[in-house]
Amino acid sequence: MSVHSQEDNRKVTTHRLYEMKERGEKIAMLTAYDYSMAKLIDQAGTDVILVGDSASNVMAGNVTTLPITLDQMIYHGVSVTKAVNRALVVVDMPFGTCSGNPTESLNAAIRIMKETGADALKIEGGKEVIEDIRKIIDAGIPVMGHLGLMPQSINKYGTYTVRAKDEAEAKKLYEDALLLEETGCFGIVLEKIPAEVGRRIASKLRIPIIGIGAGNGVDGQVLVMHDMLGITQEFSPRFLRRYANLQETIINAVGHYVSDVKDKSFPSDNEQY
Repeated sequence: MSVHSQEDNRKVTTHRLYEMKERGEKIAMLTAYDYSMAKLIDQAGTDVILVGDSASNVMAGNVTTLPITLDQMIYHGVSVTKAVNRALVVVDMPFGTCSGNPTESLNAAIRIMKETGADALKIEGGKEVIEDIRKIIDAGIPVMGHLGLMPQSINKYGTYTVRAKDEAEAKKLYEDALLLEETGCFGIVLEKIPAEVGRRIASKLRIPIIGIGAGNGVDGQVLVMHDMLGITQEFSPRFLRRYANLQETIINAVGHYVSDVKDKSFPSDNEQY
């Protein structure tokens, strides 16, 4: 059970994340996509809540993150921000909304911010989309970068294997991270890269580096809530620690309910008017 001081209960901002990095306090980040779960995750003390395009997988049943639309991301963003009091809420810009046309990218970013009430956006990519990111930041919108394994580019990779294992890709990753910091990103997610690469980038950059499969030398961690709680069981990468087995709990509870309905033990005399 998480215990908070009065300081902990203050709203988390991008500036507070800088302060956390400076004093060596790790940043805890999780995904959420709906009001009820976001409320619980916020109450538990999560610092950053990501309305991830992983909603495409865990909420809509798609194989990749690519099909989810801007309107769908806004729907999930609205649901989450209504529930959250403390955490910084970051919404993913979905595939196709930030891909080399800075004006269109800014229009999509403004829609997300105005319609969801989120605190910031997350954008996948480095040098290739830097003009889009610069235009969005120049408009006053905080941006978190995302490098390493980028699920929106999965068709280009053709595999979910670890990225930046070779020297050339690790060098580009480091250069992209520096570029994102120089452009004004307030933080970066690094996904599925060697731990030493993650540690090096976190030690060299001023902004917080959040890892998902990037080792323990970064400034914080993020997991997909459905994976971490064991609601989904099909996905088992090395970096995933399951803190519960809600799949089993839910199936057992629903099975018990079905049995009680079938054998007429629910509702009992005390459960009717």
